Amino acid sequence: MIDLQHVTKIYGQGDVRVTALEDVSLHVERGEMVAIMGPSGSGKSTLMNLIGCLDRPTTGKYVLAGRDVSTLNDNQLARVRNREIGFVFQTFNLLPRLNALQNVELPLVYRREPRAARVRKAMAALEMVGLGERMHHHPNQLSGGQQQRVAIARALVGEPSILLADEPTGNLDSRAGEEIMAIFQELNQQGITLVLVTHDERVARHCRRIIRVLDGRLVGDEPVTAPLRAVPVHSDQEAAQA
Repeated sequence: MIDLQHVTKIYGQGDVRVTALEDVSLHVERGEMVAIMGPSGSGKSTLMNLIGCLDRPTTGKYVLAGRDVSTLNDNQLARVRNREIGFVFQTFNLLPRLNALQNVELPLVYRREPRAARVRKAMAALEMVGLGERMHHHPNQLSGGQQQRVAIARALVGEPSILLADEPTGNLDSRAGEEIMAIFQELNQQGITLVLVTHDERVARHCRRIIRVLDGRLVGDEPVTAPLRAVPVHSDQEAAQA
């Protein structure tokens, strides 16, 4: 599914050059659940940006789902992102003037899908993350955990083959974080490939594999023999607390 071959990423020119990644080779199979860990400035965010087709490598090759995306132009990369990849961020990135349903619809608006189809798919995605009863609430009417579930539904509505999550529990308390990890594990069991960037060792231990990055290089790649199982919070209980 994800195949990086001797990838290097350099920012700047001339004497002002920073090597963010150096000679990185990485393979992620379809259906894996992988955590990427590393200290600030290690290169893990650059690696996530390359995997998510938000940036291109300076040298090396990136094959995504059998397609070499290393040399695609910006418009071609945008189409790949819209069709193949769902993104979940630490800060949710919901539009405050839109309700949950409308926020989830947005990726399909960009695809110019008919409104009836957009609404149907967005409702199904919200049901999948346990927010069927809250789809007409605005972000300020939802708890942090519920807002992140809306963000996950938005990432899923386009039926991506890969879900990328950047510190998805970073703004949540431990209970809401467990809820989010339970959703990720369930989605992974359904066959979605999931790559998670986190600084939290316990969060990483919910995945099946941990990749460690330091100074722009991969320094560790270990299987998790007994991944932690997240215990979901019942949505009705959370709604009562919101």
